[in-house]
Amino acid sequence: MKHRLSIIIGSTRPGRAGPIFAEWLDGFAREHEKFEPVLTDIASFDLPLLDEPHHPKLAKYEKDHTKAWSKAIDAADAFVFVAPEYNHFVAPAIVNAIDYLLKEWRYKPAAIFSYGGVSGGLRAAEAIKPLLTGVGVMPIPEDVALQSYRKLLDKDRAFQPSEYVLGEARIMLDELFRWSEALKPLRAG
Repeated sequence: MKHRLSIIIGSTRPGRAGPIFAEWLDGFAREHEKFEPVLTDIASFDLPLLDEPHHPKLAKYEKDHTKAWSKAIDAADAFVFVAPEYNHFVAPAIVNAIDYLLKEWRYKPAAIFSYGGVSGGLRAAEAIKPLLTGVGVMPIPEDVALQSYRKLLDKDRAFQPSEYVLGEARIMLDELFRWSEALKPLRAG
């Protein structure tokens, strides 16, 4: 049985590039054949700054947007965060979305597919990892970082990955699958 991979689009900014990379990764993950990928766009959940009156550990959600977000995250076995770097840090929408929930994240692995300027979003990727471990996610070390990402988009804004990026994405998915398999008993318990 394939593992359900939630590809989380972390930018909510108008004109964002995240959906371009997420849609490419969705197709790539389907060809990989170990995952059932699902695009999960934080923007579509319209999450305001954390507005639930109860702590997420209680899972006593009152808002419809939180209930929908909880259902989407709970259904996943693994995650890839498609994460831009904003001001040497992770996009605020990602931080907010992670903070909304607790039990839904537990015992699941995550990889980061970051993009940015010269750093390729690596500072954002590293900033996400402690937050993920705080909610029980296992961030794996195998990530993809796109340096100067605009140069990887053609005139129609289609992603043109290099052989190097293809290889790194394959390694990332292979390792994410291994971790998802290893954590499966914990998710079941």
